[in-house]
Amino acid sequence: QVQLEESGGGLVQAGGSLRLSCAASGRTFSSYGMGWFRQAPGKEREFVAGISWTGRSSIYTDSVKGRFTISRDNAKNTMYLQMNDLKSEDTAVYYCAAGRGPSPTRLSDNYPYWGQGTQVTVSS
Repeated sequence: QVQLEESGGGLVQAGGSLRLSCAASGRTFSSYGMGWFRQAPGKEREFVAGISWTGRSSIYTDSVKGRFTISRDNAKNTMYLQMNDLKSEDTAVYYCAAGRGPSPTRLSDNYPYWGQGTQVTVSS
């Protein structure tokens, strides 16, 4: 079993930055790929970014490339999402997820473990 807890969400003006954290417990954190997803009101949950178990490989959805950076610290069992130049369309609940294998993936079905989410609101 894996427990995931997100933190770092909040209200920020457009153009601002936030750093989300995801603390993991209950499983060997360093062996598995991780991901960030988000869900805006009235929309389906969408993939944001994913990172491999080593942290050397990462993938992003096109809309956040160049603005968001995913990273992880396996010694601290924590994953991060640095979000810069935030836009109103980034407003959503952000979820972290732990995968089945070592590589990141865009498919939510490949992530059996999920956190409760943290709200990010970007005001224009």
